[in-house]
Amino acid sequence: MSRLSHLDPEGRPRMVDVSGKGPTLRRAVAAGCLRLGPACARALEAAQAGEGSLKKGDPWSVARIGGVNAVKRTSDIIPLAHPVAAEGISVDHLWDPATSLAWFRVEVVLRGPTGVEMEAMAGVCGALLTLYDMLKAVDHAMELGPVRLLLKEGGRRGTVTGDWPAAPWKI
Repeated sequence: MSRLSHLDPEGRPRMVDVSGKGPTLRRAVAAGCLRLGPACARALEAAQAGEGSLKKGDPWSVARIGGVNAVKRTSDIIPLAHPVAAEGISVDHLWDPATSLAWFRVEVVLRGPTGVEMEAMAGVCGALLTLYDMLKAVDHAMELGPVRLLLKEGGRRGTVTGDWPAAPWKI
């Protein structure tokens, strides 16, 4: 059984010491979705078509910015995550009217001593929560998640992939 890296020998939480690790190129991709109720789906479709507007602005643009901000603030919300300097952040979205699912995909790249998978997943959660915030004035009938890691490259474990057939993006 492998030992949890965020616990010391006595079982107390600790931040992992990465001072002896050299920087390597690291990349992570995560995705997740928000299931919308009928009223929210209609409001989102109307806003996309330019036939209506939401009080807080364009939902997709604001949610993408929320995703970027969440990546940059990951270490503020996950106590033992190292602050990292992301060198590249991309946030993509997709609306699937047939399933009423709003999807986000976040990719984070950096050169450093520790990974970026938490940042990618936090970015997806931030984008999804921002979209929820944009639409909640219409209706609260929304369901957040799931959120999954699709790809992690670099570091000790090398490449890790997570197959998710339901996701609109393939790795």
